[in-house]
Amino acid sequence: MKRLLIVLLAIVSPAVLPLRAGAQNLDARALMRARQQGENTELFGSNPYETTEEDGSEVPDTTRKERRPRKPLESYFFDDSLRARPNFAWTIDRDFNRVHPATIDTMLTDFRIDYPFYVKGAGDAAIGGLGQGSLPLNYFDRPRYADFELAQPYHSYIYDMENVPFYNVKKPMIRFTYFESGQKRYREEQFRVMTAQNISPSTGFNVNYKSRGTRGKYPRSRTKNHNFSGAVNHTGKRYSLHAAYINNRIEAQENGGVVGDWAIADTTFEMNTGVPMRLADAEAHNSYRNNAFFVEQSYGIPLLPVTERDFSIAALPAVFVGHSFEYNAWSRVYSDKRAPYTDERGGRDEHGDFVPVTRDYYDNWYLNPTQTRDSTYERVISNRLFVQVQPWNRDGVVGTIDGGVGLDLHTWSQFAPGDYVSGRYAKTRKSSWFAYGAIDGKIRRYVDWGADVKFYPSGYRGGDLSFGARLALTGYIRRHPLILEGRFSMDRRSPTYWQEHYVSNHFMWDAPLDKENETRLEVRFSIPDFAFEAGAWQGVVNDKIYYGADARVAQKSGSVSLTSVYVRKDFRVGGFHFDHRVLLQWSTDQAAAPVPLLSAYLSYYYEFWVKRDVLRLQAGFDGRYNTEYYAPGYNPALAQFYNQREVKVGNYPYVDAYVTAKWKRMRIFLKYQHLNKGLFGNGRYFSVAHYPLMPGMFKMGISWGFYD
Repeated sequence: MKRLLIVLLAIVSPAVLPLRAGAQNLDARALMRARQQGENTELFGSNPYETTEEDGSEVPDTTRKERRPRKPLESYFFDDSLRARPNFAWTIDRDFNRVHPATIDTMLTDFRIDYPFYVKGAGDAAIGGLGQGSLPLNYFDRPRYADFELAQPYHSYIYDMENVPFYNVKKPMIRFTYFESGQKRYREEQFRVMTAQNISPSTGFNVNYKSRGTRGKYPRSRTKNHNFSGAVNHTGKRYSLHAAYINNRIEAQENGGVVGDWAIADTTFEMNTGVPMRLADAEAHNSYRNNAFFVEQSYGIPLLPVTERDFSIAALPAVFVGHSFEYNAWSRVYSDKRAPYTDERGGRDEHGDFVPVTRDYYDNWYLNPTQTRDSTYERVISNRLFVQVQPWNRDGVVGTIDGGVGLDLHTWSQFAPGDYVSGRYAKTRKSSWFAYGAIDGKIRRYVDWGADVKFYPSGYRGGDLSFGARLALTGYIRRHPLILEGRFSMDRRSPTYWQEHYVSNHFMWDAPLDKENETRLEVRFSIPDFAFEAGAWQGVVNDKIYYGADARVAQKSGSVSLTSVYVRKDFRVGGFHFDHRVLLQWSTDQAAAPVPLLSAYLSYYYEFWVKRDVLRLQAGFDGRYNTEYYAPGYNPALAQFYNQREVKVGNYPYVDAYVTAKWKRMRIFLKYQHLNKGLFGNGRYFSVAHYPLMPGMFKMGISWGFYD
């Protein structure tokens, strides 16, 4: 019928040249003549200047050189669901040729939580505010640093090899975030910037910079964290590379906590800067510097021919060989001067009235009786060679079998009495050889299992052994997944260098310690579509190493048993949300492993669209609480939490009121932190002994993302 219509039109129109058989387009002269006569050329066939066919496909332009089609992302690391996303992120595994998906923070969920140590679970016991140290309330979430444990209080801020993010983005991504609170002189402030760009579907780079801290709500509490990572990644069909440079800098004034809890609970000061602190006149200060670099690369060798239909080699038998290199150097300088403090309620006289008592914060001044400048340095250079075998495909019953060997080169130095004579710091060097292996597999989407082992046959950590196993079972009810996970681990680990050898102006020890042995069992059940999660941990630690009531290293002879039970359930009624996270814990020895019986985080808010798909709003309250217990203390000279037995901390609710909004790509929040200060509660708002949490203050912030 179409051909017949064309023939009839050709007969009727004298301006049209005879059509060639099957032709759809006019030649140039006929087209020009038709346009001169004012005729509609659309009637004579397709317009040669039109760029699309009727089905929307592009018409080839013969005047331009044909471009090669853009090569897709073909990496074996990512499955189809992840690859289909416009943007996604991941982190790498330090020992094995694997990646772990990570979230890109663009939603309102948890946006108002500006302290990073409060995001997970029931949160942390914190020294104070933004930029200051903390310790997770859940014993099983507490970091176990094998290298430079002196930076452990800042675990929630620090970049390292296993948490540096990598991105794959279809369009360049930039995100700016800025939060502030309070008067300029005492302001809490944070600035974050992230930029990520892909050069090709397989190759990209990103930069992350975070500056977070407080200028000092209390005397001598100014703290600043600068954390930078610049990363490059290539995830090709066979070759992959992940590399990054890391810089962490921490500047922290140290005040030693209040002279007595009465200064917070029973006294009102016109300004919080008037609260008396134990190291306020000692000019105590901690300064950290960390420079790190790592590169991990692997090459895949398929054992069957690769065809054009093979999108990646994840579905083919293959062998991967790789190498990992890491350089990590930390330094810390602690300084102070001798300045006794006065506790106005340090004692009572015969009439029962308070009398002031003057004390020294530190009992010992070994090297210098008037001032301190302790310097410590640690460096680790690590090399690993690994092989990964993929017997059938990456998602098979036996997906991957891993094996590797490695060498760690350790260097430590610290100021010692003999350095006065030599003028140089003495260095200690040791090495550690290790071998490791793992096996992982899946049975469709229902079973995910794995096991791993790592052993140090000789060297500094000779005899250390770790073993782990995991199993995840997934079932479905009306397409809703139900996930049951189990994990088991067993560790025999050496004490750190600083736990056995430490020389400073206030603390000295040099004594060998036994290895610590720990066994853990974890079971977790979750229904993600119904915002429900329940988990239980059971751990037994033999010869536990900790910092005792005098802040010195101690080791318990015998075992300590710990149990944690965690439940998270979020309810929703219309636009109302009721989110609950509750943690219960028991310890058989609170002197060696103190934990609160109950810790909870509750969030109640209302969320709704102000304008559909344009502006979404949240307004509500966050509350945190834990029962009373002998919470850890913090010692600035050691930069460690220790198990004090002087005062109990807890039984105080800490409530925030907030409003957050998302307007297209911009997120905004307004919050009044510690809303209940002076209204209800016992007035003892501490989560670490002697260190008060932040007083009431108004906060605001903005985060803006660009995708161009």
